[in-house]
Amino acid sequence: MRLMFIGADHEVTGSCHYFEADGLKFLVDCGMEQGINRFQNAQLPVTYAEIDYVLLTHAHIDHAGMLPFIFARGFRGNVICTDATADLCNIMLKDSAHIQESEAEWKNRKAKRAGKPEEEPLYKMDDALGVLKLFRSYSYNEMISLSDGIAVRFIDVGHLLGSASIEVWAEEEGISRKLVFSGDIGNKRKPLIRDPQYIKDADYVIMECTYGDRFHGADPDHVTILADIVQRTLDRKGNVVIPAFAVGRTQELLYMFRIIKADGLVKGHDGFEVYVDSPLAVEATHVFKENLTDCYDEETKKLVLKGINPISFPGLKLSITSEESKNINFDTKPKVIISAAGMCDAGRIRHHLKHNLWKRECTIVFTGFQSVGTLGRSLIEGRKEVRLFGEDIQVEAHIEQMDGMSSHADKEGLITWLNSFEKKPKQVFLVHGDDQVCSSFGEFLTEEYGYNVNAPYSGTVYDLAKGEFVTVTEGVPVKLTEPVKRALGVYGRLIAAGERLLQVIRHNEGGANKDLAKFADQINSLCDKWDR
Repeated sequence: MRLMFIGADHEVTGSCHYFEADGLKFLVDCGMEQGINRFQNAQLPVTYAEIDYVLLTHAHIDHAGMLPFIFARGFRGNVICTDATADLCNIMLKDSAHIQESEAEWKNRKAKRAGKPEEEPLYKMDDALGVLKLFRSYSYNEMISLSDGIAVRFIDVGHLLGSASIEVWAEEEGISRKLVFSGDIGNKRKPLIRDPQYIKDADYVIMECTYGDRFHGADPDHVTILADIVQRTLDRKGNVVIPAFAVGRTQELLYMFRIIKADGLVKGHDGFEVYVDSPLAVEATHVFKENLTDCYDEETKKLVLKGINPISFPGLKLSITSEESKNINFDTKPKVIISAAGMCDAGRIRHHLKHNLWKRECTIVFTGFQSVGTLGRSLIEGRKEVRLFGEDIQVEAHIEQMDGMSSHADKEGLITWLNSFEKKPKQVFLVHGDDQVCSSFGEFLTEEYGYNVNAPYSGTVYDLAKGEFVTVTEGVPVKLTEPVKRALGVYGRLIAAGERLLQVIRHNEGGANKDLAKFADQINSLCDKWDR
C-alpha cells in the first residue's frame, strides 16, 4: 500500500499521483504540464499498460490532459470520474488533441523547409477518442466499489462543473487506510456552482496549495463592475472584448450578463448582443446546461425551477464556424465579444484583438490570471504596441481587469477546507503549489495548527500501511535530454506497445494451450517480419 508523487510537486500544473493497494495500480489525475516547469517528473514505477484505474478530480487539462498520451502508450484501464467531468472531457480532450496535431503540422511545415526532421504530435485525435471510451462516470456522493479492498467517492469541491475531492478507502492484508485527494479546491460564492463541500475524516490528505500564500480579499460586485464597463463602452460606440477561458469562466460571464439584461443595468442599449466566439466554449456551455441540477448552487437551482436558463438571455449569439467568427467584426454595431483563449496566447481572441485593440472607443476586459510572457500579461502591464498576424497593432483601446474571479480557494479557503476534518489526519501532503508556496504554507500549517505536513518532490514514495517514507527525493531541475525527447516520439509509442503486449501475455496465463500456441505463433510471425 504505497503512494508515489509524480506531478505538480512544488509546481502548479501536471497533477499526477500513483498509488497501489489490494493488488491494483492507480493514478489520481494525469495532467499536462503547462507554462514554465522547474523540476523533472519522476517516471512511473510501472508501465502505463499496468495501470488499472485513473481517478480523475476534474476536466482541466493540467489534471486530465495526458490521458490520451497514456492511452497511446498502452493504458486500457478505466477512468473514474463524475458525470459532468466525463461530459467536459469529451470536448476538452478532443480539443487538446486537435491543438497537438495542428501545432505539430505547423512545426513540421517549418522543419521541412529548413531540412530538419519532423516531429510527432504529443498525441492524436484517435488517442483522445480511444481513452474517452474508457471513461466510467458516477454521481457525487455515490459509493463506488473497485475491488473487495478499494472503494472511492467523489465530493463536490466547487472549483469547476463536476470537480471533486476524492475519498479512497483502501484495505490490504487486514490494514485499512483512508486517503483524501483534495483536487483543486474552489473559491466560495462563485456563480453557478456550489461552494466546496467538506469531508470529515481521513488518515492521509493530499492537498493542493495554489494560493497558500495570498488572500483574495473582499468579494467585488462583479455584475455592477461589468455593467459599468459595458455601459461606458457602448456609449462610446465601441466593442467590449473579453478574453475568457472556454470552460468555467465563459459560463460565469454569461450568468452575469443574464442578470445585467434581466435587471436593465445597461441603459440606452436595449438588445445589445453578446457573442460567444469559441467552438469549445459553445460546447462547454451546452454541457453546463445539461448538468443543471447535479452541480448548481441553490440560487441557480431556483432559477431553473422557475423555468429560467441561468446562462441564456435575449441577444446571446453563439459563433461556431470560422465564417461566423469573421462576420462578428464586419458588423459595425457595438457589441460584447467573449472569446478564447483567456490569456490571448492562441485562438480566435487574437483576431478580435487585431480588429479592436487600435480603436479608442473599445475596451478589452481581463477576467482571469495572466501568466508572465503571455500577450494578456503584456497588455495589462501597459504595452503600447503588439504584433498580431504579422502586423504591428497600436494599443489604443481601454484595458480593464476584473479582480477576484479566481476559481481557486485562497489561503483562508484552504485552511477552512483542511480544518473541516474532525480529527487531524496522520499526514498532510502539499501538492499543486509553486516551490516557495509549498514550503511557506506547510510551515504555517505546522506552526499555527499543529498539522504533520510534508511537501514532497516528484519521486517521493510513502508507505501508507507503515506510515513512513520509503524514498525521499529532492527537486531535480528540468533538463530534457535527447534520449528522453526521442522516447516521447514514435519510438516511444513502439516501446509502450511492446510493454502492453507483455501485459496482455500475462493476462492470458492459464488459457487453453491451443489458444496460447496460436498467440505465440502470431507474435513470432510479427517478430520475423520486423527483426532487422
